[in-house]
Amino acid sequence: MTKELNPAYNPKDVEEKIYRLWEESGYFDPDKLPGKHRKKFSVMMAPPNITGSLHMGHALENVSVDILVRAKRMQGFKTLWLPGIDHAGIAAQNVVEKELRKQNIRRQDLGREKFVEKIWEWKEKYGGLIFDQFKKLGVSPDWSRTRFTLDPGYVKAVQAAFINYYEKGWIYRGERVINWCPKCETGISDLEIEYREENGKIYHIKYPLTDKSGFITVATTRPETMLGDAAVAVHPSDERYKKLIGKKLILPIQEREIPIIADHSIDPTFGTGAVKITPAHDVTDFEISLRHDLPKFRIIDGKGVMTSEAGAFCEGLKTDECRQKIVDKLSELGLLEKVGDYTHNVAYCERSGTIVEPRLSKQWFLKMSELAKLAQEAIEKKETVFYPEKWAGILTEWLQNIKDWNISRQLWWGHQLPVWFHEPKCIPRKGHEGDIVKCKEYAVSITEPKCEFCDAKFVQSEDVLDTWFSSALWPFATLGWPGKTEDLATYYPTDFITSAREILNLWIARMIFSGKEFMEAVPFKTVYIHATILTREGKRMSKSLGTGIDPLFLIEKYGADATRFGLIYQNLGTQDIRFSEEHVVAGKKFCNKIWNAARFVMTRVKSADFPETTKKNLSEADKQIHASFEKVSEEITDDIEVLEFGRALHKLYDFFWHEWADKYIETSKKQAGLETEETLFYVFTNILKLLHPFIPFVTEEIWQTLKSHYGFKTDLLIIESWLNHDHGI
Repeated sequence: MTKELNPAYNPKDVEEKIYRLWEESGYFDPDKLPGKHRKKFSVMMAPPNITGSLHMGHALENVSVDILVRAKRMQGFKTLWLPGIDHAGIAAQNVVEKELRKQNIRRQDLGREKFVEKIWEWKEKYGGLIFDQFKKLGVSPDWSRTRFTLDPGYVKAVQAAFINYYEKGWIYRGERVINWCPKCETGISDLEIEYREENGKIYHIKYPLTDKSGFITVATTRPETMLGDAAVAVHPSDERYKKLIGKKLILPIQEREIPIIADHSIDPTFGTGAVKITPAHDVTDFEISLRHDLPKFRIIDGKGVMTSEAGAFCEGLKTDECRQKIVDKLSELGLLEKVGDYTHNVAYCERSGTIVEPRLSKQWFLKMSELAKLAQEAIEKKETVFYPEKWAGILTEWLQNIKDWNISRQLWWGHQLPVWFHEPKCIPRKGHEGDIVKCKEYAVSITEPKCEFCDAKFVQSEDVLDTWFSSALWPFATLGWPGKTEDLATYYPTDFITSAREILNLWIARMIFSGKEFMEAVPFKTVYIHATILTREGKRMSKSLGTGIDPLFLIEKYGADATRFGLIYQNLGTQDIRFSEEHVVAGKKFCNKIWNAARFVMTRVKSADFPETTKKNLSEADKQIHASFEKVSEEITDDIEVLEFGRALHKLYDFFWHEWADKYIETSKKQAGLETEETLFYVFTNILKLLHPFIPFVTEEIWQTLKSHYGFKTDLLIIESWLNHDHGI
C-alpha cells in the first residue's frame, strides 16, 4: 500500500515522529553510518550550562552547526558531532542556593559535602533539559557520546592539565586585585560581569598638604575607598603638580600621611588630573602600587563590609552606609569641594546582581606568556582559520596583551584544586627534629600526600578551578585524553567549532593553546564566530528585560523547520541580526510550498523507474531547469563549505519558489511524457537533499513518503548522497 501526503503540512504531526526515526536509526553515531562514510569530519558542541534553557543564541549556533553536520554526513563523511554540558560552577551553585533559601537553608548549614550532593541531585533532575529542547530544534549530535565536565574521566583530564602546568612552573600562588562578588563570596571572571549605565555622583575631595601650603583635589565616585588610599598620583609632565611630586598629603578622616607620586599611566585630562590610589581595591591602582612600593590596606572584606583597616569610623558598615558617613564627615570638615552628577558604567555580578568589589586576594594563577605564544603562532600560520577573518586579528591583539589567568574560585561546586595544605602544627618524626623547616606549605597531588618530616596531615584546598579552565580542554578531554583512545586518534583535531564573539578570548583562545600544549596540534581547523541576535529595534535580547524571544514558543507556533529557516535566512554575514518573526512566518509558508510541490509531483509521476531514453528527449524547459539546478546546487555546496549558510538558503528559496515552482511546475502542466516526469522527479528529489540540512523534518517526511509511494530502495534522507545525478535515487 502506497503512502500519501496529507492535504496540508502540520509540523506537530511530523517532528516528534521523525526525530524518533533518526535516533532509532543510530546514524547520529558515526560508527553506525554505512560503509561509504569513510573520511572523518568532527565538531564539538559548545557545551551549554547545566542551568541553561534554550535561547535564540543557542538556536542560531546549533542550527548553524547542524546544517554543516547534515551536509557533511550526506557528502559521505564519517561525521561526529559530540554534545556535552558544562557544570557552570557559579551559576549552578547560585541556582541551588536559591532553592535552598526557599526552605530557609544556607549552604553553610549543610556543609560542603551535603551541599554538593544537592547540586548533583539538581543536575540529575534538571541539568539535561536543554538537550530535550535541542532535539525539538532538530539538531543531530551523537547523543551516545554526551560528555559532562564533571564526569570521572573529565575530572582526570583537568587534574592532569593542572599538574602538567604546575610541574612546568606555570601555576603559582600570588596576590592580585581581582573581580570579587560579595554575595557569591568568590572571585569571578570578566564574562560573569554585567556593566550597567547608572546615574551617580562624583565627589571632589580636598587632600591637605602636610606643610599646610594648600591641598590637592581628587575626584571619585566611591569616596568610601579613600580610607584605603596609599598615595595620590599625577602625570610627571602635568605642570599643575610638578612641584608637588614627592611631597606628602594628609589623608582625611584616616589622618594618615600619603605621598604624591608621578606615574605615566595617569591621564592629566581626566577629572582634576590627580588620582587617589587604593592598591587593595582597584586593578590599575594595584599595578601602580607595585611600581612605587606602596602599602596595601584591605578596607573591604569578602562580604562587602568595611574592615578594621578602614578605621573605627566605618568598621562593620556596608560600603554604601560608609559612603554616606564619609560624605557627611568630609562636608563637616570643609573638605568636600563639590558633588556633581555623573553617568558611568557600574560592574555587577551577572549571577547575583551584586555590585562587584575589586579586592586584593590570594589566588592561583596560570602564567600566560608561553601559552599565548602557542596560540599566536597557530593563528599566524593559519593552522586555525577564522570566519569572519577579522576575529583572528582581534584575538591576536588580546593574546599580545594578555595577563596571567586567575584560575581559582571560592566555590564548593566544581573541580577542586589538586592542592593540599600542610596542617600548621608540626610534630617531627624521630630523627627529623631538625628538618621541620623543610615541611612544605602545600603540595600538588591527585591524592593526599604525606609529609617527609612530620606526621601532620595535608588538607585539600577548598578552592575550585575557574569553569573556563576545564572547558579549555573540551576538544580532547571529551575524546578520552589523557588516555590514548580510538576516538581521540580518529577525531582529533576536530574540523570546526562555532562560538559567540563574547567568549572568543575566554574559550576559543584557551582551547587553542591547550590543544597545542597537550596534543601538539590545534583543536580545530576552523572557527566560526556567529552573529549575535538582537531585537528588531537592535536591543540586546534579555528575559529579565522582557526583550527575549523564546525559540520554543516559535517552534510550538510555527514548527522547528520554520524557526530554523527564520534564523538562518536572516544570517547574511553581518555580526548582528535584528530578528524579525516575519521570516519565521515565511519559513512556515515555504514548508507548505514544498509540501504542496511534493503532492503535485506524486500526482504527475507514476513511477520512479525511468528508462535511459528519457534523458535524450528533454524539452527546452526540461533542459533549462536541469541546467539551473546544476548551477544552484554547486553554488549552495560552495556556500555551505565557506559557512555562508544564509546566502545558501536565500539561493535555495529563490530557486525553489521562482525557478522550480512558479516556472517549471507551471510549464510541466502543459507538457506530457516520461521526460517531464523524470525531470520533475529528479530535480525535486535532489532539491530535497539540498534543503534537508536547513529544514530537516519536512524534507525527511516527504522523503519517507516518496519511498513508500514509489517503492524504491533507499534509507533515510539524513544519509542519502548529497547529489545523485543518476535519476535521483
